[in-house]
Amino acid sequence: MQTVVLDGGMSNALEDRGHDLSDALWSARLLRDAPGEIAAVHRSYYDAGAAVATTASYQASVSGFERAGVPRDEAERLIGSSVTLAREVRDSLADDGVRRLVAASVGPYGAVLADGSEYRGRYGVSRAFLREFHLARLELLVAAGPDLLAVETIPDVDEAEVLVELLNELAFPAWFSYSIEGDRTRAGQPLEDAFAVAGRSTAVVAVGINCCAPGDVQAAVETAVAVTGKPAVAYPNSGEEWDAGGRRWTGGATSSATLAHGWAAAGATYVGGCCRVGPGDISALARALDTQDLA
Repeated sequence: MQTVVLDGGMSNALEDRGHDLSDALWSARLLRDAPGEIAAVHRSYYDAGAAVATTASYQASVSGFERAGVPRDEAERLIGSSVTLAREVRDSLADDGVRRLVAASVGPYGAVLADGSEYRGRYGVSRAFLREFHLARLELLVAAGPDLLAVETIPDVDEAEVLVELLNELAFPAWFSYSIEGDRTRAGQPLEDAFAVAGRSTAVVAVGINCCAPGDVQAAVETAVAVTGKPAVAYPNSGEEWDAGGRRWTGGATSSATLAHGWAAAGATYVGGCCRVGPGDISALARALDTQDLA
């Protein structure tokens, strides 16, 4: 099976284009203020060799938009527009025989808090609260017509259990990826337990990890495949680390292109990048994986 190349980070690509994303809405603000810039980023990743565009909905929620003064009906429209933008870019490309997809990003509740808790989990809210929060935007995203959902950067099993239940009810295809550190979720649970939760969903087509160090990917992919029997998804950060207190990236970068063949051989069918990974990095990754053919 040929490896599917995913895109890279939306926020860093927008920042590279000169946008300030320091407010709580982050990339989602540009769904309202500069949707053409989001479209341009999608196009740049497709042009770089990505076969999947991940929508700018990671941190988008009705409640988040309302706190920014956006009326509810407009907030709902903006969330759906994240899918429409990516689809319009995809559909505008020449038919060259490549199957290109749009994945609607569904980030954790902690992303909306914009306080770094997406890297900790355990938000101190009930399962009922998480269910209501996630269901509202899942329904909006699915109604907009993506090819699949990208349930991503999930930091703990508690939130994963709620999301898996909702995915089964919606019966809409999704990949499911955790944010990890070493062999554990960000909340400290063993990856074997976390992957087992995601793997139980009949709607989940791939299980894996994102928003982590490239060096943590290989073992995590091997564990995900062994536990779930499903294809894996892997799209780490650049190797730099996020300092939530200082709100900045620190450390050096590692090229995933030099590691990706090992991930693919271990069962990662979907491979790309997350934070600080840009179109140039995805181009290098696509070239590295171009001839990789998995049995």
